[in-house]
Amino acid sequence: MPALGSMIRTLEQLAKDEVSSMAVLGRSIMHDNALTSRVLRVANSAIYNKGISQVTTLSRAAVVLGFDVIRNICITAKLLTSLLESNNMSPAVYQRLLKLMAHSFQSAMLTKMMLADYGEELQEEAFIASLLYHLGESAFWSVAGQPADELDALLANCEDNVSCLQVSRDYLGVSFNQLTQGLARSWGLGELLMKSLLNPDERTPEVRTIFLANKLSDVMSDSQASPDELQRRLQQCAELMALPTSEFQQRLQHCLDATRRLTVDYGAKVLLQHLPKRETLTQLAPSPHLVPRVADTGVLLEKLRQLTLLAQDKPDFNQVILTALPAMLDGIGLDRCAVLLLSPNRKRLQPRLAIGDNADLMKQSFVLELSDDAVMLRACLEKQQACWQGKDTPELPMGEILQQLLPVNGYLMAPLRVENKTIGIFYADRQTTGRDICQQDFDSFTHVAQLANLCLSLALRGFNRLFTENLYLICDARCQGIGYWETQVIL
Repeated sequence: MPALGSMIRTLEQLAKDEVSSMAVLGRSIMHDNALTSRVLRVANSAIYNKGISQVTTLSRAAVVLGFDVIRNICITAKLLTSLLESNNMSPAVYQRLLKLMAHSFQSAMLTKMMLADYGEELQEEAFIASLLYHLGESAFWSVAGQPADELDALLANCEDNVSCLQVSRDYLGVSFNQLTQGLARSWGLGELLMKSLLNPDERTPEVRTIFLANKLSDVMSDSQASPDELQRRLQQCAELMALPTSEFQQRLQHCLDATRRLTVDYGAKVLLQHLPKRETLTQLAPSPHLVPRVADTGVLLEKLRQLTLLAQDKPDFNQVILTALPAMLDGIGLDRCAVLLLSPNRKRLQPRLAIGDNADLMKQSFVLELSDDAVMLRACLEKQQACWQGKDTPELPMGEILQQLLPVNGYLMAPLRVENKTIGIFYADRQTTGRDICQQDFDSFTHVAQLANLCLSLALRGFNRLFTENLYLICDARCQGIGYWETQVIL
């Protein structure tokens, strides 16, 4: 805890010093090798690194992502490390701490998501304020020793949150909220955290967001929560963002996925067991009824005919993709379809085009990491095999994070090839309506993907031939017009 407080004070001082360089930030934490490696790993994660080249130094990360983002990554990484590595806790207290940390991290991600329309500086400040909202309680469980065991035993007999708060206050002589206030003052954690602790009912967007994000996380992590209570919190959050509840719920599901991915990047996989899942949210608050798309053979045949014609007309990439995806969506009757391309470092697949339900959100957050245990995904890319997961198919390994991201009712994947080189995948599912994927869906999906790949390969050959012909004309013109004996073009 002292090391955490010292680092936070250092970062806050740097933030207030407008003339401090990015190099000072790097030197201030460079001595902590574990922290440095975690910060760089998060900076290169799919959440922060949107397809840019890999970041290898802290100063470079600060330039690319901004000082506020890197400062908050440092604080988050150090907080998780400091608390997770405490070794004087009983198993029961450790589990209580893990639940609290998972709750705080999820609340922080929700806060940032709900403030997406505001400036980055406010988003980052609110993220940290929400992350540290329960700092006093986290600190107590991590360092208190025997008193922590005694209070844990007392709280085990409480029936609700109100009685838990009263028992804690009676035992400690102070509330956890007051402990957090004391640490916030001592460490200089900023005005927003103090405001959210002292005046949680204040109506400013940032304070209200922090309050609601914590309440929503409480409900989602409570196994005894009622659907009515969750629906009430969802509606409050949706009203704050001026969104329909159904759209907010979709954004929330993407936020839950992003939280789980980022938890792994921070090296805190132990928290995954306590983070809310999509399935839990759907069971408590099902999405509003949607009319599913029904497979339309006429649409499918028309799109296949168009792809066949494109193969003769030297199409470009977008023409092929914008013909293939509607064939999958409306012809097969799927909920959403996308083309995901390999990142420059070939370690993740990022959405390039998406259509169907919540396509905009899919383009923002549907990133598939190519981890070593993602066997099915690697087979699709490396062996150039179309594959699918359905209710009646054997379950192939996809990695823990991908399993949380992909729908349980099934999905379809096919390699996206140009000539013999795989550059990405076609992806489709019925995540919104929860309908199953069957063999006929897979066969039709594979047919469309194969024909689209043929079009792309023919388009590339046509481009290469046209490029070469024009290049010879240019070289010949330079020779004759300028009088060169020889002209070379080096690519």
